[in-house]
Amino acid sequence: MKRIIKEKIVDCSDQDSFCFSLICVDCGRVWKSTPIRFSKAGGEPSTEAKLIIAQALYRREHAQALERAISEAMHHFNICPLCGSLVCDGCFIICNDLDMCRSCSNQLQEQGECVLPGSLLMDF
Repeated sequence: MKRIIKEKIVDCSDQDSFCFSLICVDCGRVWKSTPIRFSKAGGEPSTEAKLIIAQALYRREHAQALERAISEAMHHFNICPLCGSLVCDGCFIICNDLDMCRSCSNQLQEQGECVLPGSLLMDF
């Protein structure tokens, strides 16, 4: 699942903070990771050497923030075992025999409860 999320995640980072998003293919809702501020945000490197160091730090912190975002996303998304879609908890149905996305559940006329029932479904 980690690999699939990594392939689908969108980088919304800028020079001051790291943030990533995913879109549920079933409902189209957008989830965004918790933003993480770059440790050198707001400062201008005073020399070419400091710029090189800042760029290396940015790459390292970006990679760490991406891993954190992927771990965070794994708490909000599921992969349908039938169609392979990456869907949010509101679109993933817990059924008697096999849990699946809402689209597959509707197509196969399977009944169940979503991971986050409607009353608990919150905006990301």
